[in-house]
Amino acid sequence: MEFEHFTLNVTDDIAVFTVNRPQVRNAMNEACWKELSAFLDWVDQTPTLKAVIITGAGEKAFVAGADINFLKERTMVSALEVLAQRTLRKLAACELPVIAAVNGYAFGGGCELAMACDIRLASEKAKFGQPEVGLGITPGFGGTQRLARIVGVSNAMELILTAKNINAQQAKEIGLVSHVYPPEELMDKAMELAQAIAANAQVAVRQSKAAIRRGQQTDMYTGAAYEAEAFA
Repeated sequence: MEFEHFTLNVTDDIAVFTVNRPQVRNAMNEACWKELSAFLDWVDQTPTLKAVIITGAGEKAFVAGADINFLKERTMVSALEVLAQRTLRKLAACELPVIAAVNGYAFGGGCELAMACDIRLASEKAKFGQPEVGLGITPGFGGTQRLARIVGVSNAMELILTAKNINAQQAKEIGLVSHVYPPEELMDKAMELAQAIAANAQVAVRQSKAAIRRGQQTDMYTGAAYEAEAFA
């Protein structure tokens, strides 16, 4: 499968999907979100795959945010169509485990893309932030919801309402990322993690992910019922 704004490589049943727009620090426009959605459809239709890694091309950025040219053309009505938000919901619901290898800037939509993945690894050069309120808008691709669920309400409030950026170590301290690595080790570590997941029983891996994801959206008792269903 070929893409205009991404590259796709499959090794050992692990798909590495790379945002390939380094000239604009991998900022995501409408075409990018549509290609990401198409990639996720392809993943669902490729039963041999066992894990996905998403990263960014170049040394500076994972995804530096939404393309400003994409945002400035939006009206209130068109913004409610939430293409990016809908695509990130599809990403979070993907049956396969998805690892974000955050190699650089992950701002705005880039941070939201990383948060929709299941596990986040970061380069020491990575930076994270939701700068929207400084631009007179709000996070619109799930940031207000996922960030609070991942790092807690107080940390999410501080990050979003101040529009400040944090480095990779700070992101690890609040639980936004699991591990921080030297830049030259990031992709090897991401592949090692994907291979460790791929070595396990795939039905169990997918059912476990689904139970965790479904449980995040409900109370403990309902979540336990989902777990019992997966176990059965």
